[in-house]
Amino acid sequence: MNDLVTPNIGATYRRRRLGHFRDPSAYTRYREAYDRAMADLPRPAQTWDAETRFGTVRVYRFGAGDGVPLLLLPGRTASTPMWASNLADLAAHRPVYALDLLGEPGLSVQTRPLTSAADQADWLADVLARLGHDRVYLLGVSIGGWTAFNLAVHAPDRIASVSLLDPANLFGRITWKAVVVSLGAFVPFFPESWRRWLLSWISGGADATGDLPVANLISAGMRDFTTFLPVPTYPTDDQVAGVGLPVLALIAGRSIIHNPRKAARRARQLLSRGAVELWPDASHAINGEFPDRVNARVLAFVDGADAGPADEDLPQ
Repeated sequence: MNDLVTPNIGATYRRRRLGHFRDPSAYTRYREAYDRAMADLPRPAQTWDAETRFGTVRVYRFGAGDGVPLLLLPGRTASTPMWASNLADLAAHRPVYALDLLGEPGLSVQTRPLTSAADQADWLADVLARLGHDRVYLLGVSIGGWTAFNLAVHAPDRIASVSLLDPANLFGRITWKAVVVSLGAFVPFFPESWRRWLLSWISGGADATGDLPVANLISAGMRDFTTFLPVPTYPTDDQVAGVGLPVLALIAGRSIIHNPRKAARRARQLLSRGAVELWPDASHAINGEFPDRVNARVLAFVDGADAGPADEDLPQ
C-alpha cells in the first residue's frame, strides 16, 4: 500500500469532525478492498492528490487526448472503483478524470470541516482549477450527482455540461427507505449480512454477496469509515431553474431514494436546458446495470449530439 498522503485514522479526527478511518486495522481492511477493486479498472495514466481548501482529493486520469474531459463523481461510500463498468468505454472516447469524494471513504483526506453546500462546491471548484482545463463535463451518480449539480449552482464557470445518474436529494426529496439504508448501513457494529442486504435493496435486488470487489469496497467503507458531512441541501426551484448549463438527467424508475416520477417531473419543469429521461427498468445502481446504454447516452450528450428531451412520457 503506497499512499501519496497520510490518511486520517482514529479518534483525533472525530473530535475535529473530519472524515476518518476508525483505527489502523480498519484502514488496512479498507485499503485492501480498495486496491482489489481498483485492479478491475483500466490502468490510470496519472494519479495524484489535488490540494483544496478542505483537504487533498485523490484524482485519477484515464485515456489520452486533449479534448474536453469528463470528470466522474461517485456515489456515497463508493469511490472511484464504482465506475468499473463504465471507465474503459468512456476513456476510449475522451480523457476521463475520476476522483474520490472528500469526506467519504476513499483516498481523499479531509483537513477542514465541511459545513455547508457552499463548502462542498468550494473543494470541487478547487479540484477543477487544478486540472488545467478551461472546461470539463461532469458526470455524477447518486450523491455524486448532487455534488455535480451543487457546483453548477455555486461555481459554474469551468463546467461545460452536467450529466446526472439518479441524483440524490436533487429533483426529489430523500425517501424513508433511503433514510433506513443510510442509518442502518453506517452503524459500526451492524451485522455484515444486514449491510449486504441493504446494499442489494438500494440496488434493485442486485447481488451484493460473495466476493464482488465493488460491493466489498462499499461495505468496508460503511463499516470502517466515519463521515462528518452536512446533509445535502435540497435545492430550491429558483436554484434549479437558475442553472443555465446543459443538464442530462437519467432517473431510475425503480429507485428507492426518491419518487422517480415526481423527480423526473420536477427536473423537466425547472431545468432551462435539460434532457430528462425516466428509465423504468433501472434501479439506483443504473451505471452498473446498464453500462453500455449509460455510456452511449452520456457520450452523445457531451458530444453535442443531444437533440433535446426525447424521453419517455410520464404517466398523467
